[in-house]
Amino acid sequence: MAEVTAPAARTQGPAPRAERAVGRRGSFPVWRWVILLVAAVYFLLPCWAALRFAGIKAFGSVFSQAGFGSSIWLSLQLAFVTWLITMLLMVPTTVYVHLRVPRLRRVLETVTILPIVVPPVVLIVGVLQVMPLALRGSVWLLSLEYVILAMPFAYRAIDAGLRSIDVKTLTEASQSLGAGALTTLWRVLLPNLRTAVLSATILVVALVLGEFTMASLDLQTTFPVWIVEFDQLDAQMSVAASLFALVVTWALLMAITLIATRQSRRTGGGEVTLFTAGSRETIGN
Repeated sequence: MAEVTAPAARTQGPAPRAERAVGRRGSFPVWRWVILLVAAVYFLLPCWAALRFAGIKAFGSVFSQAGFGSSIWLSLQLAFVTWLITMLLMVPTTVYVHLRVPRLRRVLETVTILPIVVPPVVLIVGVLQVMPLALRGSVWLLSLEYVILAMPFAYRAIDAGLRSIDVKTLTEASQSLGAGALTTLWRVLLPNLRTAVLSATILVVALVLGEFTMASLDLQTTFPVWIVEFDQLDAQMSVAASLFALVVTWALLMAITLIATRQSRRTGGGEVTLFTAGSRETIGN
């Protein structure tokens, strides 16, 4: 009799838990929808008001306004140079600290957060005071200043990516296969840090495309400076240009999200990939 009832008891055990799991899935998370609704109203209501003020016709003629093309091209150039310098500085530095001197991670976090503490006005005034006259008029000086502003965001994105993988194991495996330091960084670590680098990229680009204070004090007509100056001539066109910049930033964010999601599905979310000497090995957790 005991041999008959024991399997029945085992089969009936998981049933209540399964029913509770189905009940949890089917429950309606009202508080989540309330938060999403409040956030949507908070962000979309000003956009709707700006769109209503500017009008649909303003978007068609904003591209033909004087200074639009040159200002947005200058902002894109500054964004590319800033991203390039930031990646060349932050990626090797962050990897080296993780591998060789992990005790300095707190120090690096403190140093990279200083640009948030120091106001941009103080930073640009100090730079203009110490720089020679020949460099003050250079547009690339503004790019170097943007690198300082981008350090907190780029470092934390790259640091989060390094924390999600086993950097030491990947490095030792690459070195055991005969790869040098640069090869390990380029062919092993960077492919596994693709999402972190993309996140840092969108943060740097969004910062450069929206920064006004430094560019204005440096007498450079970037896209945000052009919007403010054009506002004195035609407010509707200026608002339409601001919405255009906002839409472009959102599109970049969506692109980063889609790329990161596809990469996570491709790797299964729990694997890292080792690229060395033309070969590819996938290591599961």
